[in-house]
Amino acid sequence: MKELELKYGCNPNQKPSRIFMEEGELPLTVLNGRPGYINFMDALNSWQLVKALRRATGLPAAASFKHVSPAGAALGQPLTDTERAIYFAPAGDLSPIACAYIRARGADRLCSFGDWAALSDTCDADAARCLAQEVSDGVIAPGYTAEALEILKTKRKGGYNVVQIDPDYQPAPVERRHIFGITFEQGYNDLTIDEKMLQNIVTRNKELPTPAKNDMLLALITLKYTQSNSVCYVKNGQTIGVGAGQQSRIHCTRLAGNKADIWWLRQHPKVLALPFPADVRRPERDNAIDAFIAETLTAQEKAEWIARLTGVTLGSDAFFPFGDNVERAHQSGVQYIAQPGGSIRDDQVIETADKYGMVMAFTGMRLFHH
Repeated sequence: MKELELKYGCNPNQKPSRIFMEEGELPLTVLNGRPGYINFMDALNSWQLVKALRRATGLPAAASFKHVSPAGAALGQPLTDTERAIYFAPAGDLSPIACAYIRARGADRLCSFGDWAALSDTCDADAARCLAQEVSDGVIAPGYTAEALEILKTKRKGGYNVVQIDPDYQPAPVERRHIFGITFEQGYNDLTIDEKMLQNIVTRNKELPTPAKNDMLLALITLKYTQSNSVCYVKNGQTIGVGAGQQSRIHCTRLAGNKADIWWLRQHPKVLALPFPADVRRPERDNAIDAFIAETLTAQEKAEWIARLTGVTLGSDAFFPFGDNVERAHQSGVQYIAQPGGSIRDDQVIETADKYGMVMAFTGMRLFHH
């Protein structure tokens, strides 16, 4: 198939709308539903993210996208008992790809409401059942088991969007887009993000354990597909706060840090002890938890709990112009930072990181995405 007609573009008044290939066939197939313009933008961006994560870490990966930026991204690591509780995960053993999606969705459950999901590996029945329980627009994956596809086809009264992509597809080396009738052209961003980018450690503390390296790779790859300016907090193989599309980097760092704080506060003993009837739907439960954190936990309780958050990794898509970003990162337990470097105030930024014993790597590569 060379082209696919869509109902409309970004908005209902934007017609006609389609996706098409100038040469060759579309590398994707719609197995169910009728994805829209924004759905496909989310699908193709999220697929690139999880494919890159799979290649960089060797682990299954998943992403939860909203409006062309990830609300969460994660690797397929086993869930802890606490994670099972705060992500409303089903009991029993779960496949790695299912765990990846549960963790990606759990990073920022409010922002993931009505998400587009991406899976690096074949969607199995475990992953399909998890998707079926959430308010979600659709999913993209390189394949689906027969059982998984049957489960997904029952979602949204049979209209759930299921897209299969050719995992071997490679885009053209030059990409084009039109803005206000003017054509823009640039080389496709095929930058490989791997451990080689983490070798230039500029702080006094140079101890970078393997888990922190994986978290740095996760942060940087997530940023590569997040609307700039962007900053990403990561812990234990999953994003816990993504700040996207901010004009000021410190606002981006604050936004992502506040999300990381809420992720951590959802694990507060008082939150975990909240009694919810079995028939309360997940969105209502999420809203109730958010309200409880905002209105019932005292400022002292929040501060004391957040002070226990440690081992967090932070990535930035461009350099930190001032040390205030590092100061804000420290408030949310950041111990490892990956950023391009190159500010005229790099010395100040490094000095601030050294004040807290952080490990900071300069990657030398900007990751703007628009």
